[in-house]
Amino acid sequence: MVSAVFHSPRDHITPPAPPVTVSRPVTSPAPKARSPRSSIDWRAIALRVLPPVLSLALLVGIWGLATMKGGSFPTPAATFDAAVKLFSDPFYSKGPNDQGIGWNILFSLQRVGMGFGLAALVGIPLGFIIGRFEFASRMVSPLIALLKPVSPLAWLPIGLLVFKSANPAAIWTIFICSIWPMVVNTAVGVQRVPEDYLNVARVLKLSEWKVITRILLPAVLPYVLTGVRLSVGTAWLVIVAAEMLTGGVGIGFWVWDEWNNLNVAHIIIAIFVIGIVGLLLEWALMSLAKHFSFED
Repeated sequence: MVSAVFHSPRDHITPPAPPVTVSRPVTSPAPKARSPRSSIDWRAIALRVLPPVLSLALLVGIWGLATMKGGSFPTPAATFDAAVKLFSDPFYSKGPNDQGIGWNILFSLQRVGMGFGLAALVGIPLGFIIGRFEFASRMVSPLIALLKPVSPLAWLPIGLLVFKSANPAAIWTIFICSIWPMVVNTAVGVQRVPEDYLNVARVLKLSEWKVITRILLPAVLPYVLTGVRLSVGTAWLVIVAAEMLTGGVGIGFWVWDEWNNLNVAHIIIAIFVIGIVGLLLEWALMSLAKHFSFED
């Protein structure tokens, strides 16, 4: 009699499978990171620095060739010597009409700051109103189209008539010439805000103040800063001409006074100083605009 033997699952043990070796591809060691010195792009630096230097050298070269035979126009060397003497004491004061170039620049910047600040206080809110409400846009746009092309210096006699003084008249001229870029750019920025943003605000039943501060202002800020940059450039451009007509202390009056003294070297120095100050103002506001820009 054959007896059957039953094995339970525990009695049947499967031998373990042999380990499988996976061959990995042989990789070359990672290249070493370059040192910071080798990562400097000298070609990009040269392309950035050399063109302005060459253009300035070309200007000075043409200037030197044009003044080789003498004449009333000073040479580059004579102008440089005059600039060294002028900037050796830029903040002297010998009376209300005889002050250093440093004081004249500061007084001009003060007028620009006051007129430009008043224009920003009025122009930016007005641009928001024009861009936000169609009725206000239809009412104010014809006035802007009429007054914007008027030369800023045409407003100077109005300022002298109203304020009876040269300093507030110059500030008024800065105000009226620098307000238009801020109004127009702010209004365009508000009108270009996507309609979906405003629909969400309606769904959430946000107040008008929250719509302006939380939706419109962040979206319109790049446009506002562009208008500010254009306005400050225009203001610095106009203040020189306004000060020539009103007198007093300022870089424009200083240029006119040097012309009356037939000091052409100082006039050339003032031209370079005006250009450098305007360039610095432009650079500062462009840096501010890039800082608040949402673009990569």
